[in-house]
Amino acid sequence: MRVRRPKGARKTRAVHIPRAALVLLGCLPGLAAAVVLVLCAGGVERSAAAGARQAEARPAAARSATRPHIVPRSVWAGEDSTRTRPPPRYDDKVLAVFIHHTDSPNAYDCAEAPRIIRYLAAGMTESRHWDDIGYNFLVDRCGTIYEGRAGGTDRPVTGAHTQGFNHRTTGIAALGTFTSQVPVPKVMTDAIAHLAAWKLGLADIDPRRTVRLVSSNGHSRYAAGTAAALPALAGHDDGYMTSCPGAALSARLPEIRDLAARLQGRT
Repeated sequence: MRVRRPKGARKTRAVHIPRAALVLLGCLPGLAAAVVLVLCAGGVERSAAAGARQAEARPAAARSATRPHIVPRSVWAGEDSTRTRPPPRYDDKVLAVFIHHTDSPNAYDCAEAPRIIRYLAAGMTESRHWDDIGYNFLVDRCGTIYEGRAGGTDRPVTGAHTQGFNHRTTGIAALGTFTSQVPVPKVMTDAIAHLAAWKLGLADIDPRRTVRLVSSNGHSRYAAGTAAALPALAGHDDGYMTSCPGAALSARLPEIRDLAARLQGRT
């Protein structure tokens, strides 16, 4: 059924009236049919407008990678897992990851990784009197990923890994020493890329981009309160005066960024 527009009336968008409504209109007196027609048209237009608003409000899907397998801290923490410590602190999201090396021996059997991590944690909690291990994650030379700092692997736990930039970041430590000319196992860098892709993807961060982080400590490379532009996948030395994560691992960061981006489905 076509409704004629009076001369001089404002032009409106064509409205589709369902066939069932047209049948009903044919059975009604003229005035009643006109009333039903107006109500039907108004309902269709309101429904279309609401659908358009919902489509505009719907956020774009985040480019997240799959969650890699992560060995829980209970595997390495032992008795430390029952120690009373302050509750974890959290940020709102993770905008960047900092890559470290642990500056420990490389010639270890991967079955020894839990013992080595326990030793590293003891050095931080007993010698330095920290409340927990500083790194959020550790990766051994066989590509196994371990949960580090307590608080939940899928949550934005505030770490203690990059002075000045512990907030809104995650610290990933490669188990070993990767100074100049030291081979870095590909399985290790692949695991780091997968982990970084997943953590950054939770906030839809491209690992190849630059992000702005605010320094919280003047002992970093930036004065406290400075908004610094840093790589979303950074080396420890990008935020702090250090040789960490070592020249050999630093040289691999570009390919780690590229792989992480591909794992997020980016081109």
